Amino acid sequence: MIVSLVQLSAGTDVAANLELVAREVERARNDGARLVVFPEATMRRFGGRIRDIAEPLDGPWADRVRRIADAAGVTVVVGMFTPSDDGRIRNTVLVTGGGVEASYDKIHLFDAFGFAESETVAPGSEPVVVDVDGVGVGIATCYDLRFPGLFTRLARDGAEVIVVPASWGDGPGKLAQWRLLVRARALDSTSFVLATDQADPTTAGRTVPPRAPLGIGHSMVATPRGEVIAELDAAAGMLTVDIDPAETETVRAEIPVLVNQRF
Repeated sequence: MIVSLVQLSAGTDVAANLELVAREVERARNDGARLVVFPEATMRRFGGRIRDIAEPLDGPWADRVRRIADAAGVTVVVGMFTPSDDGRIRNTVLVTGGGVEASYDKIHLFDAFGFAESETVAPGSEPVVVDVDGVGVGIATCYDLRFPGLFTRLARDGAEVIVVPASWGDGPGKLAQWRLLVRARALDSTSFVLATDQADPTTAGRTVPPRAPLGIGHSMVATPRGEVIAELDAAAGMLTVDIDPAETETVRAEIPVLVNQRF
């Protein structure tokens, strides 16, 4: 399975971000990708009133992504924001195209490092695994990386590959934590982990709003053995890798942590 991780720096213009999605999907398709993974908050970066731009899954932004994915014949994973019934929004990952239609609402909200995502975002509750070309693909988002139970649950539910759209906040030690957690979750779940972060906006000369987690880059692919086989730097770019999901079966036979787990 050829997969593409699109590391971009989203702005506040949702239409411009959508056009960026269209261009990058076309690039990935030309590289042979079947699965194209964009970051969390691709619809609009964090910072400011996100509630004003949230749309339902049958709204114009998501519909345009569907048309882009269908035209390219690929499955697209992209972070957006949808309304919640309680006046907040949901941090949603849309998965569409290639015969797939699903969504995942971020379960673990980023109430950490002085940021309170739960003040404006309602949590999801259900893990999601989809079938992409016969491969089980689980969905997680950013802060979910710190919770191994979600990743083992996704693996038990059939995931061989887990995608992690993110907008990882910068700060002391945060890059080291990102790298460590991606590899650890791959080992926990004995799955491929495709962690796609927003690019560091400072690499494009953008001003960073205080306290807004806007990304540090370093999107990467980790194998079920916890080995990083490809990684970007901090700037915007695309990472296209040919992975073999059948490797998960081999690793799970050698290191049957999902079977041996007791707690």
